[in-house]
Amino acid sequence: MAESTVRIGLVLPDVLGTYGDSGNAVVLRQRLRWRGVAADVVEVHYGDAVPDCLDVYLLGGGEDEAQALAAGYLREHPGLQRAAARGAVVFGVCAGLQVLGTSFVAGDGRRHDGLGLLDAVTEPGRRRAVGETVVETGAGPLTGFENHLGVTTVGPGSSPLGRVRAGTGNGDGTDGAVTGHVLATYLHGPALARNPALADLLIGWVIGAAPPDLPLPEVEDLRRERLRAARAGARR
Repeated sequence: MAESTVRIGLVLPDVLGTYGDSGNAVVLRQRLRWRGVAADVVEVHYGDAVPDCLDVYLLGGGEDEAQALAAGYLREHPGLQRAAARGAVVFGVCAGLQVLGTSFVAGDGRRHDGLGLLDAVTEPGRRRAVGETVVETGAGPLTGFENHLGVTTVGPGSSPLGRVRAGTGNGDGTDGAVTGHVLATYLHGPALARNPALADLLIGWVIGAAPPDLPLPEVEDLRRERLRAARAGARR
């Protein structure tokens, strides 16, 4: 993989682009380049064919109407599903989590089919979850900002990404869902900017090995870790 270009698909940023989650593509590209791996971002807009030849697919957040539009479009243009079937990495945030799941109920009360890449069903909750969130995972704590009404139930075909220490997440004490190389969360931020270890997990899946340590300037490491500690500590 290091001898070829990693192609990062930013899926429907014109539809699922409300919360700045397109920054996840920028983070992945830069962290790959720091490792000497060429990487490009391919934007797949509404109306474009959805290629099945990319290495990573990223879906962001959006309002209910946009989410339903995105789900319908991706069902009709199943390039992402074909790519996931061959092992491509897929990362979804918020609306992206719900679209990747089995089904979700939008604000109009209608149930919409998702892509079925995650065993997860989303229903409307009683109150909107808004605020900073901390999620404990096997790779350490993740932080982010959530803004959603959905309550997501993860079935036996997937596993939650982690357990919520502060905030709401899926609504049952967990956040997100994972099946194979498909991973999703409710964390905005962008999530991969705030949680470099999560970005590196995805990179490891892409290149088939754990990414080597980066020789980043010590001051940048300190700033990053102090910020992460402050975010996590504020929500204890």
